[in-house]
Amino acid sequence: MLKKTDRLPGEAAIVYLDGDLRLESPGDFVLCAVTGRKIPLQALRYWCVDRQEAYVDAAAASARMIQDH
Repeated sequence: MLKKTDRLPGEAAIVYLDGDLRLESPGDFVLCAVTGRKIPLQALRYWCVDRQEAYVDAAAASARMIQDH
């Protein structure tokens, strides 16, 4: 789990796990793989373990799944 002290300004490097994530490099946001928008780490709720991607919201995650088919 991420702690407040793990966040530094800039993009974080994260390994997305089932129901959790592991911080590889500190930062305060990740980029949405679909929209390119910054996602503050405290707001990160959607990601894909297989693709190792983050999504800004459920609509972006769904759009990515649709692209796969």
